[in-house]
Amino acid sequence: MFIYHEDGYMLKMKAIKAFRDVLSFLTIIPLAKNEEFIVSSADYMFLFPAAGALIGLLAAVYFEVCALLLPPLFAFAKSIVTFLPETFLAKTCISAMTLSFLLVLTGLQHFDGLVDLSNAIGLGKKEDKQAIAHAWTVTHKGAVLALAVELVAFLGLAFSNLSRMFGTIIVAEVSAKLAMVTTAWTGKPAYKGLGSFFVEKVRKRKRHVIAYAFTATVAYLILGVNGLWMVIVGFLSGIAMERLSTKVFGGVTGDGIGAANEVARAFALAFGALVIR
Repeated sequence: MFIYHEDGYMLKMKAIKAFRDVLSFLTIIPLAKNEEFIVSSADYMFLFPAAGALIGLLAAVYFEVCALLLPPLFAFAKSIVTFLPETFLAKTCISAMTLSFLLVLTGLQHFDGLVDLSNAIGLGKKEDKQAIAHAWTVTHKGAVLALAVELVAFLGLAFSNLSRMFGTIIVAEVSAKLAMVTTAWTGKPAYKGLGSFFVEKVRKRKRHVIAYAFTATVAYLILGVNGLWMVIVGFLSGIAMERLSTKVFGGVTGDGIGAANEVARAFALAFGALVIR
């Protein structure tokens, strides 16, 4: 009996450590990081949507706090400047602040991947594409494409139903993390690097089914059928980013996986704005 309880305790601690390592990899939350947390994150990539649920929850709470505090400030400003469109400005600012919160919370690493992938699009040789992706530079094309994706995410937030935003933000973030899993699972590594590590692990362990089951369950419980449609948007975004990464780099890279997060979040939020009322 004692051994049974000890084994159960060890399994519980292992699960907590795995989730902590995944959260450490995906965010700037100051959790204890060791030399193996990247290895652990790759081993437990199927937990990405679970981490996305927590990230989305934090962003949703932040959104609600902003929605509570900012409108009175704009109402006061309108009492001074009568022509000020308080409702529009308040919602615009809240949306921009929420998206900024998500980008900062994730350390801009996925956005950086989006920029790197965008930089490489349209170049000639595969070697040139890989070189520009690893260079500390941003091209005009890369900046425009990356900002266009974030603009879609911003508009998705700005035009969403305020009463359903809490759940929409969570489901969008879970779907974004599912897109990362999908990109890694459906593709082949372009070259040896961080991206190839995740691709090889997720294809070998074959536990991605857990990620899909978790995402679908959470989405349905929060938003019903509309939540499932948002998950499908995330899944399709992941497939599309795998195809794009393969076309640009010859396979999936870390930049392609990171870019999938930003693209899936943007389109999931845009879908939510159009459908969820």
